[in-house]
Amino acid sequence: MCADTPETLDYKSTLNLPQTDFPMRAGLPKREPGWLDRWAEMGIYDRLRDKAKDGSRQPFTLHDGPPYANGHLHIGHALNKTIKDMIVRSHQMMGFDARYVPGWDCHGLPIEWKIEEQYRAKGKDKDAVDVVEFRRECRAFAAEWVDIQRDEFKRLGITGNWADPYLTMDYHAEAVIAEEFMKFLMNGTLYQGSKPVMWSPVEKTALAEAEIEYHDHKSHTIWVPFAAQNGTGDLEGVKAVIWTTTPWTIPSNKAVAYNPKIAYGLYEITGTPDECWCKVGDKYLLADALAEDVLVKARLEDGMWKRLRDVAPEELDTLTLSHPFAGIDGANGFWDYDVPMIDGDHVTDDAGTGFVHTAPSHGADDYECFVKRGWLDRMTHNVGEESEFLPHVPFFAGLKVFNHKGKEDKANAAVIDKLVEAGGLIARGRVTHSYPHSWRSKAPIVFRNTPQWFAAIDRKIDDGQGSYGDTIRERALTSIDQLVKFTPQTGRNRLYSMIESRPDWVLSRQRAWGVPLTCFTKKGVLPTDPDFLLRNDAVNTRISEAFEADGADVWYGDGAKDRFLGGIVDPDAYDQVFDVLDVWFDSGSTHAFVLRDRPDGTADGIADVYMEGTDQHRGWFHSSLLQACGTKGRAPYRNVVTHGFTLDEKGNKMSKSLGNTIVPEKVVQQYGADILRLWVAQTDYTADQRIGPEILKGVADSYRRLRNTLRFMLGALNEFSDADRVDPADMPELEQWVLHRLAELDHKVRNGYQSYDFQGVFSAVFNFATVDLSAFYFDIRKDALYCDGDTARRRAARSVLDILFHRLTTWLAPILVFTMEEVWLERFPGADSSIHLVDIPETPANWLNEPLAAKWAQVRQARRVVTAALELQRTDKVIGASLEAAPVVHVRDAETLAALKTVSFDDICITSDIVLTGDPVPSEAFRLPEIEGIGVVFEKAEGEKCQRCWKILPDVGTHAHPGTCKRCDEALN
Repeated sequence: MCADTPETLDYKSTLNLPQTDFPMRAGLPKREPGWLDRWAEMGIYDRLRDKAKDGSRQPFTLHDGPPYANGHLHIGHALNKTIKDMIVRSHQMMGFDARYVPGWDCHGLPIEWKIEEQYRAKGKDKDAVDVVEFRRECRAFAAEWVDIQRDEFKRLGITGNWADPYLTMDYHAEAVIAEEFMKFLMNGTLYQGSKPVMWSPVEKTALAEAEIEYHDHKSHTIWVPFAAQNGTGDLEGVKAVIWTTTPWTIPSNKAVAYNPKIAYGLYEITGTPDECWCKVGDKYLLADALAEDVLVKARLEDGMWKRLRDVAPEELDTLTLSHPFAGIDGANGFWDYDVPMIDGDHVTDDAGTGFVHTAPSHGADDYECFVKRGWLDRMTHNVGEESEFLPHVPFFAGLKVFNHKGKEDKANAAVIDKLVEAGGLIARGRVTHSYPHSWRSKAPIVFRNTPQWFAAIDRKIDDGQGSYGDTIRERALTSIDQLVKFTPQTGRNRLYSMIESRPDWVLSRQRAWGVPLTCFTKKGVLPTDPDFLLRNDAVNTRISEAFEADGADVWYGDGAKDRFLGGIVDPDAYDQVFDVLDVWFDSGSTHAFVLRDRPDGTADGIADVYMEGTDQHRGWFHSSLLQACGTKGRAPYRNVVTHGFTLDEKGNKMSKSLGNTIVPEKVVQQYGADILRLWVAQTDYTADQRIGPEILKGVADSYRRLRNTLRFMLGALNEFSDADRVDPADMPELEQWVLHRLAELDHKVRNGYQSYDFQGVFSAVFNFATVDLSAFYFDIRKDALYCDGDTARRRAARSVLDILFHRLTTWLAPILVFTMEEVWLERFPGADSSIHLVDIPETPANWLNEPLAAKWAQVRQARRVVTAALELQRTDKVIGASLEAAPVVHVRDAETLAALKTVSFDDICITSDIVLTGDPVPSEAFRLPEIEGIGVVFEKAEGEKCQRCWKILPDVGTHAHPGTCKRCDEALN
């Protein structure tokens, strides 16, 4: 190369080009496990706890809603745990002692069902196996899945006390669950009742509302006339017609309900077609709004009936009906009883007939009607645990509603056939409607009257904890109104309405794997008797101590009753209860054995946050609220945060059959966990979210853009030291504007994290990084960073980059846990170094400078016009780069013109020169319609091209170093 020819000089080696080993390609799937191993070796979670030992950090506790230990993680798990992790990490980095104890739900039907499946595959009978041995197999199954899920959660970068999680099957947990149950026993809210519950014939147990999901189901539908026994005048022989989609409940009918607010009429049949069950002269009572529909369903045609008159509610109230099977041969008088007409607000004229068949053993509204009248002695017990009619029921004994696979069996058809035989039908059909199913077996349920144990939520509790009400319901509703903040706020209304209208809590399940209802009942005493339940503190203490030492299995050991009662009361006088607690009681009690009892719990046993999916308004949020209100008088949480469900890219629910499921493990293998975490941060988790291949590609693209921004900063900060640092007061305006933006963002980031708005946080930071920094500040300052010598301007820019580095990495660390660790270690390597041990830096209030921000808003607007004008010239191939230009910028507004003249506007527009003028905008000038009063006339820069910085300037070639401008010549000196 000729040293004396400017055109051939190569000054590249003299530039301060970025230097970093930080790779463009992340390689997250391969590299993330290494960071996990590093954090484990460092014991980073424990080190964070050590930071709080001096009492300087306020505790913050997110209490983990326990996932169920029975399968690999799905995308909903990943969403849920990632949101929790972002909450915990962000609060830790904002100066809290943010604790997170992961937990698992280990008892219950799903695990028991799996063990039973294994038995069936081996030809074994569960009932022939010792219950303690069976429970041990359930415990081992749950333990295996806890270990699997723990590793899967950790792979997602979830921080927490993984070495010591909570398990509902730990002995201490089982002891506390029993203790919490016994508080209900002792405070008088526990009772045994016989009422209709949602019952799974497949799983042979009662189910809670949270264990129910609704699917379309095709049911029989029938219209049944009930004849009046005591009708006089034109009501003689009249029949009230009911409509039902559960024919199998007709044998248990005990009343017919009407609503006094509905208009009823008396209708007479005047003609019939062939194949019709109605007869000429039949008189039917029907709601006027539904009469025509009913009679058409009965195959009658226009003109085959007439309306005789109105029927007043007082007349209906005097009627007594006969059961459709009354007097039928072979029934031995089983149905020969009076069927009263009763009023009920639940009756409508939206569908049906305006009269409701009432079987109090098989419907909630039906039951309440009988409770209201004190008629509980009229309840029936006609259907068994497999949905079979019991032996005492004529004609139908042994027939089932649903078989063991949840498919319809013979009961409905048999009842319909018998109604036809008895003349007890005027119409029949089929209807598809939403029907409750067990969310585990996916099989339809039945409402079945069976003795169960309940917590009375409206019974007054005299426990000295009545600050928020005297009953569970009052305390729960007051807690929702006064003590709990909801994110989103709609969660409040949903939970409130559920608590407001819910019935008593069914606590018992007829299964083996769970915490037993640790109570005893007195033999020969009715459940309504005050002495029915043994309430004895000494007995309770024995039970608690035994569970603490050996777990709940001791309840099923030989001689258990004598062990717990002997020497205190006569064991022979009592029966031991062997039902197990609803698993929602287990998880609802976690506040006691996690928040209250653990060293890393909370001082008052109350969590700062409970965070789960929206379905948990009827699940964990709900049961925890009821349980805590019964035992400690208030909600166990201060905040309830709710996320929606995860759908595919088209908004469809994910299912294996549709092939549209997204498996977290596969996403992690392809992209890395940080991409999955970034998807969570970019979505509005409070609504349903969508995920799929195209969406993940978009997330990966956002990640790459952000990674490039961080890589630029790392390169530009190479060998930066404290000696290079410039005080903000001594920085140029452009740097001070960046600090202003940082102060604005710091406020937004902290508020966002405090309100769990991760989408808002990431959106603000990402836009700042890509728009304010990469496309504006970095674009402008590259010239100074690369080409300046040791100037105040370059030192100020690098000082701002250092400030930016510490904020961007800490702001993003709760979201991109692996990438920010990589970025941090690139600058600060060391065995004890980690971004996750650092707090978000405090931002000085004096960085905020609104007048400066207003000025630079004007500067940026003007820059937009110039860059748009130059882009047009570049597109037309007039210039190749903006440094070839020296445009004339006409500015109409004097204030804006003055502002532009106080800054290096040519540097800001990345041109070699620029002329600012207040002259009128020429007609040929380039304008942007949205920015008035600014026009740009293109001119080429005059002079030679500096071989070092590439600016075109008149002085190039007049300095000691050939082919350089004044600035570059000084830098080379």
